[in-house]
Amino acid sequence: MAKAKTVFVCRNCGFESPKWVGKCPSCGQWNTFSEEAVVKTSGITDTIFGTGHSVPVKLHEVDYKSQPRLDTQTGELNRVLGGGLVRGSVILIGGEPGIGKSTLALQVALAMVNYKVLYISGEESVQQISMRAERINRRNDNCYVLSEISLQPIFNHLQQMKPDILIIDSVQTLQDENLESSPGSISQIRECAGKLMKFAKETATPVFLIGHITKDGTLAGPKILEHIVDTVLLFEGDQHYMYRILRATKNRFGATAELGIFEMLGDGLREVENPSEVLINNNNEGLSGIATAATIDGMRPFLIEVQALVSTAAYGTPQRVSTGYDVRRLNMLLAVLERKAGFKIATRDVFLNLAGGLRVSDPALDLSVIAAILSSGVDKPIAKKMCFSAEVGLSGEIRPVTRIENRIREAGRLGFTSIMISGAYEKINMPGKEHIKVIKVNRVEEALKLLFISKE
Repeated sequence: MAKAKTVFVCRNCGFESPKWVGKCPSCGQWNTFSEEAVVKTSGITDTIFGTGHSVPVKLHEVDYKSQPRLDTQTGELNRVLGGGLVRGSVILIGGEPGIGKSTLALQVALAMVNYKVLYISGEESVQQISMRAERINRRNDNCYVLSEISLQPIFNHLQQMKPDILIIDSVQTLQDENLESSPGSISQIRECAGKLMKFAKETATPVFLIGHITKDGTLAGPKILEHIVDTVLLFEGDQHYMYRILRATKNRFGATAELGIFEMLGDGLREVENPSEVLINNNNEGLSGIATAATIDGMRPFLIEVQALVSTAAYGTPQRVSTGYDVRRLNMLLAVLERKAGFKIATRDVFLNLAGGLRVSDPALDLSVIAAILSSGVDKPIAKKMCFSAEVGLSGEIRPVTRIENRIREAGRLGFTSIMISGAYEKINMPGKEHIKVIKVNRVEEALKLLFISKE
């Protein structure tokens, strides 16, 4: 009997090699090759949905407006997708175990009552899915559930039902019987995702794929999985906090700058339409080490509370601990404080935390981080109705940030009476800013004097 042909495939980029190599010549990663059997597959989608042959057409003759986006009935998801579901698109949702990926997918399936939705799970039975639906407390008579991992029966059901929306939970559990490898292997994920993508394009059916992630935080499976899908969404957040963030790292039909915020409750995920109100504590008056930053993530402005604690190093070596903020940028700001503001920090511990468990990379947080650290260091509180929005340079200069009008407007809407920004703005074009005082500073030393020294 002839020996089965095998090939070694890189788990990171999908590069194939006839023999095992330690370093992938394509992506440069080490120890990513695994052996996969090569089996000639029969086209499942060809036998069910036709050959898929198409003819070239002129680009200006294509009428994309005749197929409007589908409303998912979830405003935060619509925002991240760019306005709703595009027909024939493939959306990959990844995240940590237990973060709420399946809950989000089931809520979408139950919310879209005007469309026939098929929810296929390879990890749960239909009874378990029904229990989750009971917890979510929603009902959709057009939502069908199926517990199956084999690809051939799945396509048979798709041919009979012709659903408007397909949800697969998860792509790592699917198995193509024409392949000898086990579910979750590189070849299985690649072939199953490729056939589902072909089904989506030929039938104009939106397909949600829920995917696992590795311990490094990257999506499990070959890199080609992220390439063939239209949108990659990452569901982030700490399981010990109630808030979840949905980000798009790839989106062919919209911007990747948007984000959606959800709150995990006992009856499922709740949309957070105004994150500023839940990320700010109104009972912090008189407390030192707290500053409020006006930040923007994507296209959405919101305010977030920055908490700092400066204490004497108990064990000789000072600690630099940061939650939700880049610790390398924190060390840079501490060096600026010591050199430009004369704040002796070399022998003191510094702990920094962003309220709500969120991770924010906006440079506009710099000034609020410095203000919170100084407030904790001198043990003097910052005015409760003051916020900050500016970047700090290595020379101690206060630099401007983008879309300052939107940040000021959000701060004023939430009742803040003053905001400290860079003095580089010559003119701020926004009507109705009289109710909030704009304080412009050019140097870190100037901000220090206005916040603390002038009060003595």
